[in-house]
Amino acid sequence: MKAIGLLRHGGPEVLEVVERPTPHAGPGEVRIRVRAAAVNPADTLIRAGATPIRQRGTEPVIPGLDVAGTIDQIGPGTDTRLAVGDRVMAMVNPTRPAGGGYAEWVVLPESWVVPAPAGASHAEATTLPMNGLTALHALDQLRLPQGSTLAVTGAAGAVGGYAVQLARAAGHRVLADAAPRDADLVASLGADGVVARGPGVADRFRALTPDGVDAVVDAAVIGAPLLTAIRRGGSLAYVRGGPDHAAFERAAAARGVALVYAYVHDYDGRRDKLDLLRRLADEGRLSLRVADTFPPEHAAQAHRLLAAGGVRGRLVTQFSEPGGDPVEEVSGRAAPGRPRAAGRAGRPASPPA
Repeated sequence: MKAIGLLRHGGPEVLEVVERPTPHAGPGEVRIRVRAAAVNPADTLIRAGATPIRQRGTEPVIPGLDVAGTIDQIGPGTDTRLAVGDRVMAMVNPTRPAGGGYAEWVVLPESWVVPAPAGASHAEATTLPMNGLTALHALDQLRLPQGSTLAVTGAAGAVGGYAVQLARAAGHRVLADAAPRDADLVASLGADGVVARGPGVADRFRALTPDGVDAVVDAAVIGAPLLTAIRRGGSLAYVRGGPDHAAFERAAAARGVALVYAYVHDYDGRRDKLDLLRRLADEGRLSLRVADTFPPEHAAQAHRLLAAGGVRGRLVTQFSEPGGDPVEEVSGRAAPGRPRAAGRAGRPASPPA
């Protein structure tokens, strides 16, 4: 099978199409014919060598945390409600021996795989698992009572956008930051108040809630400067540590703010959590946003665009059917108030030479 991998760590140029053995489902497993794999910031860290994932011998490193496609094989004796031909989505842990989800076929324990949202294209479905589970884990860790006031940074991005929508679905008041061009988008996701992003954002949150917000989901990785927005006894969920995390912890303790880490792999194999996201998407309460799509041989271009910043929604790699059949059109389930960016949906993802 074809996969997107790297034989050395570095910039986007190290990504290449590689040939790998086609995996087969064993007991308790299912095989997904991958049609779409989202491109996430975590993938760029793996590529750059900024994670513990390293090349083993001559084996390529395969990034990728999200896949969507169809079930094409069920392992012997596997007890599952899934059937061959079902459209599904899953989160992949790229630390496993087989690597991540940038591949034509992925085998996973059946509990890691759920049906894709009804009516969603494969590209749209693959934007949900990792980003949605990160936002959900953050909110679950915060344990906020209904009606709390939550601030979300990076609200126009994938994790931040899902945090806004999940918090609204849970009955919270949501404040969020946004650049001027994204203010309407963030409001359409359900934010009750939108403030300008950038230096001083904590003061702008505090102006909307003089006593301080109950909690923050810091999807923009701002860190300590947000502490002044939070009331004493409140909490902050962070998705990635900064360069001086110890100082961050000391500053939070001094202000009486609890820090919680939204570690998405705590939800590896949590079918109940991923299926909750699927149901919310079915109900129209979560928006599946695709920024653009690429064939595998253009994976480096997708990584360059992501690194440049300003991407709204997720960039997605699409794998063609054997023989180079065209990939599926994106269905158009864009975020309310914001059309999907014009892109490459429907362009055949020609099989690499």
